[in-house]
Amino acid sequence: MDTQATHYKESQIQTRTVILAALMAALTCVGTMIIKIPTPTNGYIHPGDGFVLLSGLLLGPLWGGLAAGIGSALSDLIGGYFIYVPATFVIKALTAITGYFVFKAISKILSTKTELPTLIISGIAGEAVMVLGYFLFEIFMLSVVNNSSLSAGVIASLAGILPNIIQGIFGVIISTVLYPLLKRLSSVR
Repeated sequence: MDTQATHYKESQIQTRTVILAALMAALTCVGTMIIKIPTPTNGYIHPGDGFVLLSGLLLGPLWGGLAAGIGSALSDLIGGYFIYVPATFVIKALTAITGYFVFKAISKILSTKTELPTLIISGIAGEAVMVLGYFLFEIFMLSVVNNSSLSAGVIASLAGILPNIIQGIFGVIISTVLYPLLKRLSSVR
């Protein structure tokens, strides 16, 4: 009887985690698609990165990474940015995973009454992965796929850094504001 109760409780937790991951993937997709501020690099700035970071913070590295990657890649797929889908999946998953691990590491080091510094630092670390990931992917796209020189690819990819940094800043702000509220509502972690 005891093992049945334990199995049932574990099954409930796993079901809840999968549902929350699907919800975060949907929020990430919608947050990325609803508000789009076009950039000179044919991309756009959006609040979806806030949900990418929240996915990692609330769900951990596996489910958070999957939610962030799937939600962001789905947004690219629906939005017609087909060439970006695989890269977006990997980059956004790594953004969420990095944010999670940096948050956990800093939480052990810092003992403050507020999680604010930890949220900001982990958000910056996660978004640095996003900025670097897209910078490297766009160099690859411009140099290898479009058959340009490496230096031309680097120079052209530099144009995407500032919009990605701005997008990352919005992501850090959104996740820093929403995390304490969502953490109180959720007992996933």
